[in-house]
Amino acid sequence: MRAKAPSAGLWRVGLLLLGNVGLALGPMFVRLADTGPVAAGFWRITLALPFVMLLAWRSATSEMRLSKASWMIVMGAGVLFALDLASWHLGIERTRLGNSALFGNSGSVILIAWSLIAARRMPLPAELASVLAALVGASLLMGGSLEISRENLVGDLLCLLAGVLYVAYILMLRHVRGRMGSWSLLAVSAATGVPVLYLCAVALGETIVPHDWTPLIALSLCSQILGQGVLIWALFWFRPLVIGLALLTQPAIAALTGWLVFDEALSPSDMVGMVLMAAALALARAAEPVPARG
Repeated sequence: MRAKAPSAGLWRVGLLLLGNVGLALGPMFVRLADTGPVAAGFWRITLALPFVMLLAWRSATSEMRLSKASWMIVMGAGVLFALDLASWHLGIERTRLGNSALFGNSGSVILIAWSLIAARRMPLPAELASVLAALVGASLLMGGSLEISRENLVGDLLCLLAGVLYVAYILMLRHVRGRMGSWSLLAVSAATGVPVLYLCAVALGETIVPHDWTPLIALSLCSQILGQGVLIWALFWFRPLVIGLALLTQPAIAALTGWLVFDEALSPSDMVGMVLMAAALALARAAEPVPARG
């Protein structure tokens, strides 16, 4: 017998959508910050870390025991998460906000392709449709970026690299998810990633300390606390398909803010590409629940 899913009221649906709005606004705050993009990622994690560690401490159990090898896996995943965030924020500075949201969340489709190769089996119809839609959608979006400038295409590729790094991060954490709570995993991996992001920002010669803290505080609150926190909470109340459909609000909101704030227009082919990529992400989330990146 399959366990009955908990009933999610309308207010929980609203909170799920609010969390996705918070994640979708993250790229805008990265652009508005007067630090470098990687430094913005450093502050996003650092400012939220005390809150995340408090939640991890409250949810920790005395039975939680990890071997030294498992701790190394979690810390290694934290390094990958930091590199993922660095690559994504660099891409945000170089491409349209809608593209950055789509390619930054491409890990779901990449994970399906990787699992098919590893299992050496034929794809299910939903998996095949997801991969094909992602390939066509990505081609249209990248073609539109190349028409604007090569720098925009580089931005797309950096965001796509972030999606690959995020898949590696998720795969590493799979080994220990049953022995450590979600908040504890997030706290340890984030604490490991903070010095990595700082060193990357210094190596790139970025401005670290801002004059105006408002965009960075908003970035930390919206993306790291509200966005990530709501999505961790939502995994209990909603099926992966519902979370995947809610995810579709992110590229739409990011594209809208890009148009309103930064005058980033979309051509008809860009819109078709965004729809195909969004459909691919929804199909992928229905097949494989991967925590959304934001």
